[in-house]
Amino acid sequence: MPGCQQNHGLVKKNMRLPVKKAIWEQSQKYDCFYLYDEQRINAHLEQLKADFESIEFFYSIKANRAKGILRNIFSRGFGADAASLNEVNMANSLNVSASRIQYSAPGKQVADIRGALGIATIIADSIEEIRLIDKIAGEENRHVETGVRINPNFTFTDSTGNPSKFGIDEDQILAFLRNRESLHNLEIVGIHVHLRSQELQADILGSYYEKMYRLACSVQEATGDKLKFINMGSGLGIPYSTRALPLDTRKLGRTIAELATRFYRELNGTRIILETGRFLVGESGYYVTHVLDRKESMGKKFIILKNTLNGFLRPCIAQLITRYASNENLAGSEPLFTGNDCFQFIPLSDSTERETVSLVGNLCTAMDIVAEDIEMPRLKIGDVVAITNAGSYGAVLSPMQFSSQQPPAQLMLASDNTVVDADA
Repeated sequence: MPGCQQNHGLVKKNMRLPVKKAIWEQSQKYDCFYLYDEQRINAHLEQLKADFESIEFFYSIKANRAKGILRNIFSRGFGADAASLNEVNMANSLNVSASRIQYSAPGKQVADIRGALGIATIIADSIEEIRLIDKIAGEENRHVETGVRINPNFTFTDSTGNPSKFGIDEDQILAFLRNRESLHNLEIVGIHVHLRSQELQADILGSYYEKMYRLACSVQEATGDKLKFINMGSGLGIPYSTRALPLDTRKLGRTIAELATRFYRELNGTRIILETGRFLVGESGYYVTHVLDRKESMGKKFIILKNTLNGFLRPCIAQLITRYASNENLAGSEPLFTGNDCFQFIPLSDSTERETVSLVGNLCTAMDIVAEDIEMPRLKIGDVVAITNAGSYGAVLSPMQFSSQQPPAQLMLASDNTVVDADA
């Protein structure tokens, strides 16, 4: 894999010494674990606050639901993007107000809607769901303010939309609103759109935000009422590859400020919300595992690690896709696959001897491979390997029941450099 040695060196330079120390100390206690760097999370959080004026940010709980991470982020004024009633309840239990929890997911059941009423803003995903929320609100003698998720007539880069399982087609919702169908217990006060994750180009995101402002004006014209919020979804990417440039959030913040000035008359007083997606937590996490064994088969060297596919799935997915795909420039399919060079493997080893190896796991499946034919220092049994970019869509996606192995611990290096249970 060309460039792996160079990537490895760049990542080591970026690892804070307290992180390296914590990884080493905790590796004496655990066979495998996640370590989340709270200082790194807080730096990204403060970056967003500084670069975007008058914008609300909602943390996407599905990226990482560890209680310590949620508690820290919500205590600093961020709202919650919830994709299930359980996630609504997580945010509510941490004292996030109903106006700062938005519950958006397709296929909500009656119990989901009843459970979320009063503690979250429900984002209706279909015309039928609008009617169902109105019916349930009437049965509970409530007046409910909701948003609607829209599948717009545009994408990030095109003026034509695509079919989607998410939301209501723009033409359908505008027709519904213009027809003024009788809703006795429900008022639509906001819109939500989410089209793509992991975008690193500020110009592309800026163009998308302008389309969102125009869509909001069309919805207001159809309803005859001013919208209370526009949730533009996420899209904020992180540089997984060491060759990628980070998103210019300062430039993007200026773009949103300019749009607010241009659309001031139409949207003055409307809350503008961005979902953080993986931006806050993705780069904060390391997945740490031990070398269990090493072997050579027909001239190829294998390093067997503890809990890879079932501990941190995403590097295995990347290997699986690139092994069978003929196209070298593969499009991402979030949140399972971003690209083929998104993880770096950092050995805690003083060995000066180097070798080409494949890093594999201890599961009874040939697909348990996290890296193939990469150059590493010579690893011995008991050595420790840390994998980067494990802070988002790591533990939450990995099939930890597979093979009935002991699941990895989840730890957090707190801002005072103490290590705590991230899920406590």
